[in-house]
Amino acid sequence: MGLFKSIFGSNEQPAANVLPWISLNEIHQLDAIIEASKVKPQFIFKHSTRCGISKMVLNQFVKAYSLNEQNADLYYLDLLNYREISNEVGYKFQVMHQSPQLLIIKNGRVVAHASHGDINDVEVSRFI
Repeated sequence: MGLFKSIFGSNEQPAANVLPWISLNEIHQLDAIIEASKVKPQFIFKHSTRCGISKMVLNQFVKAYSLNEQNADLYYLDLLNYREISNEVGYKFQVMHQSPQLLIIKNGRVVAHASHGDINDVEVSRFI
């Protein structure tokens, strides 16, 4: 939980100067993500707070991410605390579970996804 707290603070809100994270912690948010993806891309970052590789990839992603809220919505999913949501993400978007994992949703469907170190090879700006 240390990484989660350092990024999001104790009340699960992102640090003001890190990234414009939206906490994904309710199943119904998935339907909202699908609808919002018709207007702008939606990114879901699935993270395991107990995994060193996941922590490393998340830190690299944070350093490289250059978009803002007008470009895309960026969701953070703590898959250990919200396993049922992680399972539903896999089912709803037909993507096998990985951790860490980045999904990019446009027009209601996943247009790209990557896991582990491959996340940092994804040029997120090309999906805007």
